[in-house]
Amino acid sequence: MKTQSTTKGFAILSAAGMIGKLLSLLYVPLLHKYIGEDGYGVYYATYTVFTFIYIITNTGLSSAISKIVSELIALKNYKDAVKAFKMARLLLLILGTLMSIIMLVLATTMAKLTHFPTAYLAIQALAPAVLLTSIASAYRGYFQGRGNMTATAVSQILEQLINVVLSLIFAALWSKYGVVYACAGATVGTTVGALVSVGYLMYYYRKNKGFNIEKLLQEESVVTRYSNEQLLKKLLNYAVPLTISWGLQNAGNVIDAGNTKGRLLKAGFSDVQANVKYDYLAKYQVLINVPITIISALCAAVLPLISGAAALKERDEIKKGIDYAYKTCLLIAVPSAVGLAVLSQPIFNTIFARYSSGAVLMKYGSVVLVFMALVQIQVTILQSIGKLYISTLYIVVGIGAKIALNYVLIAKPSINILGAVFGSIVGFLIPLLLNNYIIKRSLKIKYNLIALAVKPIIASALMGVTCYLVQFDIDYVLGFIHKGYFTTMLSTVTAIAAGIFTYLYGLILIGGITSKELQAVPVRIRRLIPKTLLKRIR
Repeated sequence: MKTQSTTKGFAILSAAGMIGKLLSLLYVPLLHKYIGEDGYGVYYATYTVFTFIYIITNTGLSSAISKIVSELIALKNYKDAVKAFKMARLLLLILGTLMSIIMLVLATTMAKLTHFPTAYLAIQALAPAVLLTSIASAYRGYFQGRGNMTATAVSQILEQLINVVLSLIFAALWSKYGVVYACAGATVGTTVGALVSVGYLMYYYRKNKGFNIEKLLQEESVVTRYSNEQLLKKLLNYAVPLTISWGLQNAGNVIDAGNTKGRLLKAGFSDVQANVKYDYLAKYQVLINVPITIISALCAAVLPLISGAAALKERDEIKKGIDYAYKTCLLIAVPSAVGLAVLSQPIFNTIFARYSSGAVLMKYGSVVLVFMALVQIQVTILQSIGKLYISTLYIVVGIGAKIALNYVLIAKPSINILGAVFGSIVGFLIPLLLNNYIIKRSLKIKYNLIALAVKPIIASALMGVTCYLVQFDIDYVLGFIHKGYFTTMLSTVTAIAAGIFTYLYGLILIGGITSKELQAVPVRIRRLIPKTLLKRIR
């Protein structure tokens, strides 16, 4: 199995993530056709519950595998790296089985807690997916720890493709029985997709099984060996606080779902109207999560790099990893936020067509994307250096502030669902500032996030002006011929394409991108950049 560079691993995972999210963007408007805005509010609440169960079941141990395997490989302890994976895989199998049963039995209670009682059947339909994703998480963590992202990327694409196709088919077939069954049908693809993903990962593991341990042990002298009890302790010492951290964050999301619906009802909206308002928030989250997928890929690629450097106590390598993570994060998050804000209404009109309400949330809330992306990177850095509990505390503080703000603002009829966006801004800003302080203090390194963001902001501002003018002009001119969905779609897609190239060109001209960072840009796009500009990149 080949070990890939951080840049290549990031490029592979981000490409897979983008393919998956593009499939989702095609999927959501089609799903609206069968379940409507009311039904999609219920569907999104279902996945809020599922995501919470998934996080507390998988995230801690999966990241623990990645971190510990990368550390052991850095120390040339290949045998214990494989042993740690197998131990974690068994733990995930047991935990996944237990959580699937709990989700199946307590589906009605969970649905009522979110104020979406009709979601119970969809929650039950997702129960088997928890077990399957647990097994998949074990393999993905192992491959990421070994610095090979190919298996994870391919499995994610397969999973999402099957999810989209089957979910639409079953949503269409079951829609004749009502919204409750249609929403449950829309979850079938998740379970089947997870099953296919697990099958592929197991096949890939058998094909690239382990290390040639005996040969490697002859070539390398391993200083430290771990017993089963020591490895289990290492896994749990890392997985437990991480599970608590992400579990609390997503518990906040589940509480927030119920809080949001309850406060909308308090503001005077009917149950159906509250579901529709929640649907607006769901669409906003779907679009925000497209660039966040790339940031998640960056985190997965950077975690083994920083963890390995931390295990060897290589301060220079830790600093390089942190600089790379922050800069790459800002290069992606800033233009994404600007583009979504400037083209919020055209994008909603293009993707959701007649269900395009809610674009105002994106217009005001795109800054959440930047804060969310930076917090993800910070949490990954803190994970890598063993500062897990403190990051958990800061996230909890942010969640508390978000829930409190949502409680007050959403109940005001003039603000309603927009209050959830304002709550998110504050909810991510608080841990962002606190994490920034603790990273600098713990590692005794200097960096300035504002200074790192200056060049991406300048290039993004130029991109934003270009996007607005291109979209407005094309839509205006084509409006004399025909005014409708096609003209909106054409003008929006053209504006996005023009914005991407304007941003890249702008970055290159002001020296905001290096040759290493350019490697994360798809080859076909790089070929369109003039050689005179490429020569300016160092």
